[in-house]
Formats: sequence, C-alpha cells, structure tokens
Amino acid sequence: MTTHQQRHALLFHDLHRPGTPLVLPNAWDAASARIVASCGAAAVATTSAGVAWSLGRPDGDQLGREEALAAIGRIATVVTVPVSADIESGFGADPAGVALTVGGVLATGAVGINIEDALVSGTDPLRPVDDQCARIGAAREAADAAGVRLFVNARVDTYLREVGDPADRLAETLRRAAAYRAAGADGIFVPGVVDPAIVGALVAGIDAPLNVLAGPGSPPIPVLAELGVARVSLGSSIAQAAYGLIHRAATEALTQGSYGHIGDPLPYRDLNALSA
Repeated sequence: MTTHQQRHALLFHDLHRPGTPLVLPNAWDAASARIVASCGAAAVATTSAGVAWSLGRPDGDQLGREEALAAIGRIATVVTVPVSADIESGFGADPAGVALTVGGVLATGAVGINIEDALVSGTDPLRPVDDQCARIGAAREAADAAGVRLFVNARVDTYLREVGDPADRLAETLRRAAAYRAAGADGIFVPGVVDPAIVGALVAGIDAPLNVLAGPGSPPIPVLAELGVARVSLGSSIAQAAYGLIHRAATEALTQGSYGHIGDPLPYRDLNALSA
C-alpha cells in the first residue's frame, strides 16, 4: 500500500456520484486501457470476459488467479487513473481464496473490484446470499488489513441470469443488495437492466451507488444520469466490437481480397505514442 494508491482509492470512491455517473468503457489489456484513459476516462475498469478472451480462455471463472492478476497488473502500470478489477466470483473456492485474490489485486495498485454472485456450474444460477456475503466480507477484511479503502462493487445477477419469476426479481435484487451492503460492499452492480422504470426503482431502493451495464439497446447515459445512476459500465461490449472487427476484416481479406473494414484505423503513430 502506498500514499499514491490511497489517493487513488479515495478518488475512485468520490467518482461515484448519483446523477453524474462514472462512465467506464472497460479495457482488457494495456493498449485498450491506455486508449480509454487517453479519451478522458476518469478511471479504467477491466472486463473479465475481454481479459479471458485476450488470453485464449473462455469467460466464466475459467481464468486462473495468477493469469488474471498479471493482466490487471499490466493495465494498472500503464495508466495514471484509478483502476478497478473485475475478479468474476473472486478466483477462489472459498472466502479465504477471495481474500487471497484481493491481496493480489491490491498488490497491482488497483483500488476497486467487481465481485459477482453468479454460479457458472451446478443447478443454481446464483450463490446463496450467506455464502456471497461471506465472500464480500473476506474481500472487505483483506482490503482493510492492507490499509486500502478498496471500492467493493457487488454484482447482483438476478436480471442478467433471469432468476425466478420476473414479478419477484426486483424484490430479490433489493434483498441481495441490502445483504451485500451489510457485508461490506460499497456499490451495487445490476447488469441486465434496461427498463428505466426498473433502474429508477433500483436507485430508490438501494442505499449505495448503483452501477448498470450499458450498450446498444440501453438508455443513453444522460437518461441514466437523470435516473440517479452513479456508474455506467460498457462491460465486454467494446472488446466484442474489437474482435468483431477482426473477424469482419479477416473474412473480407480472405474471401473478397479487399480491405474495407480496416479503412478507419487508429493511426500507427498514435498507437505507438500511447505505448511509449
């Protein structure tokens, strides 16, 4: 822990203001992080999916802890703004494993984490609330022990995973959010919500900064700001768009012999300058 990291941690907390949301075009490697920062982003957040894909792994708790931490470290060392790391469900089988991961995240210089309650194996889509609270509590304790005011962003996947009866989904989301807050979460992330009425109900019902996932089909950021959202993440969408361009450009060159899809690149000199 350094004074610089402490300052970044406090700044990152202060950037979560309902009505003037922190906008995070998520990055997945050093180059994408530098590009995002150069565009004026106040902070850089990773996308676990993008990081996994860039390393030849599928998303969904398939990446090893050390691989993930190495990627986070490469990003944190090339930007001068606060960095938040998507650690999926914590890269640990139990709360002690989550605490170990958080210690590694802090060692990279990052000052925030996303931790989700989705389960990618088994029959249940989400972890039991008590189990997830123990994992969030372990993350909080590890950060406190290190002397860093880590921003713990607890992700509630009720909407993303379409859990239960739609009529009960809001109540279950609010129940989980309250429990995660009590366990030590600083913010609540509810991906999969695009209905402004539901977003407004979440803002009203959660005593913490609300983070939503945005992209094509979502309300524009000014609308989300009016609803009181404090953080807007673009998630894996930019990485998907970048890889989509690779697919289209390669297919075009291989099948048509033309180069239309790569007609508007970021100039070589600019990328080189960002990498200096």
